[in-house]
Amino acid sequence: MTTARYVLLEHTWRGVHWDLMFEDAARGVLRTWRLATRPDDGLDVEARKLPDHRLVYLDYEGPVAGDRGFVRRVDAGAFAMVAESESEFRARLKGGQLAGLIALRRTDSGPDSSGWTCLFRRGKRD
Repeated sequence: MTTARYVLLEHTWRGVHWDLMFEDAARGVLRTWRLATRPDDGLDVEARKLPDHRLVYLDYEGPVAGDRGFVRRVDAGAFAMVAESESEFRARLKGGQLAGLIALRRTDSGPDSSGWTCLFRRGKRD
């Protein structure tokens, strides 16, 4: 199991949402999901797959280019991949606030396949 970094950003733009980003060091990008609410133990959260983001967001807080709001880091840490496929992304998080298993699962099969759901389980094993 490879360990990499993740970050959870509060993104204020057209309201508030949370950007959950996972480092993909081999590709030099952050795999990113937009969450409707902040992940919490046992809460099923609506998510949307976004295009990959730049690695700079692992450590960045401040205004987003193109007048797209402001980001603030609310959690960060390491993650270890548990399972991954076209329709699922599961990882074990070890962060300041999120420590446990996170599962992102695709909910649609439309042309952009961007509809997902996110479930976080504090301290749960695979």
